[in-house]
Amino acid sequence: MVINPARLMSGILSALVLCGGTGWAAEPAEVEKCVNARVEVGELMTSYFQGWDRYGEGQRPSPERMEEMRAEIHAKLEPLLAKYDLTVESYRERLKDVLADEAAVKGYLSQHPDVKKRYDALPFDRMDRGGSSGRGY
Repeated sequence: MVINPARLMSGILSALVLCGGTGWAAEPAEVEKCVNARVEVGELMTSYFQGWDRYGEGQRPSPERMEEMRAEIHAKLEPLLAKYDLTVESYRERLKDVLADEAAVKGYLSQHPDVKKRYDALPFDRMDRGGSSGRGY
């Protein structure tokens, strides 16, 4: 029996497309780590910015104050994220990939109602700032 090379390649590519996506799914332990870190970081940032309404009205802190704030935030974030074996940089990089697996995140939250309650209470409208000047923790 002779195998047509085009048919063989088509089969291989189909298998990669159909089965390859499962390798990109977030591992349950990674989902747990990132979601719990996200909740704690969100609560920390909410607490940090509590009562800073004047900056929400268009007034920006001075460049010097921005540097101070950045240092204060990093000083608080580093030990918090260390509990999850993460750095600020690895948290930012990995979080986006993990949260993209919505089914895994929803599954984890459905199994942990206490975490879900805290997660749902986060001010995502202020946390996910995309391309704006906010850090988007």
